[in-house]
Amino acid sequence: MAIDVKQIGEKVERENALLTRVRGEIGKVIIGQENLIERLLIGLLCNNHVLIEGVPGLAKTLSVTTLARVIQASFQRIQFTPDLLPADLLGTLIYNPRSGEFTTKKGPIFANIILADEINRAPAKVQSALLEAMQERQVTIGEESHPLDEPFLVLATQNPIEQEGTYPLPEAQVDRFMLKLKVTYPSKEEEKKILRSMATSRPKMDVDAVMEPADITRLRALTDEIYMDEKVEDYIISIVQATRTPAEYGLDVGPLIQYGASPRATIYLTMASRAHALLQGRGYVTPQDVKSIGMDVLRHRVIITYEAEAEEKTSESIVTAIFDNVPVP
Repeated sequence: MAIDVKQIGEKVERENALLTRVRGEIGKVIIGQENLIERLLIGLLCNNHVLIEGVPGLAKTLSVTTLARVIQASFQRIQFTPDLLPADLLGTLIYNPRSGEFTTKKGPIFANIILADEINRAPAKVQSALLEAMQERQVTIGEESHPLDEPFLVLATQNPIEQEGTYPLPEAQVDRFMLKLKVTYPSKEEEKKILRSMATSRPKMDVDAVMEPADITRLRALTDEIYMDEKVEDYIISIVQATRTPAEYGLDVGPLIQYGASPRATIYLTMASRAHALLQGRGYVTPQDVKSIGMDVLRHRVIITYEAEAEEKTSESIVTAIFDNVPVP
């Protein structure tokens, strides 16, 4: 097994130059937000979707559009609004009176990278239509199903629920997002850099496309090869189990948790930990990889009770307590 790990490490070392170039190109436009960029790349490497939450003006949309420009792949930005219809997203059937036949007009969902901007401003029917595309990677128009091209990645932004004109996403849909990120304000030093580079009538937004779909396929295969010791696997399972039966792990947060994380959380935490290790330039997963990515995988999968809300507890504080109490291998 040690020989295999060494071979994987050599592969990671060879591919690391490409990932460094991708980060460098994105860094030409996005100042700070290293955590956000890393998580977007983890979603890309794991072939899974990412939900980004934050107040307006924190470069959420700009980060996604910049990532899409660094990759030689088709890109569509869809602005979600209360009057959006499923056909506006998926496409529709158009009747041709001359031939008497219907033809399919495909919608903007048929692209490699989809930016679902302000996703929580759209009604339930649109969310349901998007859910099929995210989960099944296909779209049904009329009676015909159309497969979506690979890679297919939904990167969605949403404003905090408390803001006017927003609606909470269905829990089934939120669970389809591998990661839920919370974007915070930049530091004082980062904001000064933003001021100097962006406070002009024509800010520089030039980036080079340095990654192709074939590169993504190869990197995804390498991500799956990243070695994970059985002790780390047990650690991941213990973390997820602790969200369901916290008392078994010495935690008294049981009354605060309505629903714990599902097996999908175990799968996503394993995949994300491997991708995190790859981005750190390693061919093996450490418990620190699990800790680093764990909050983004679990914060939207631990559903709290009304009692927790009354005590001003959040799912994040509960996840933090779990990571602090579950023994690290």
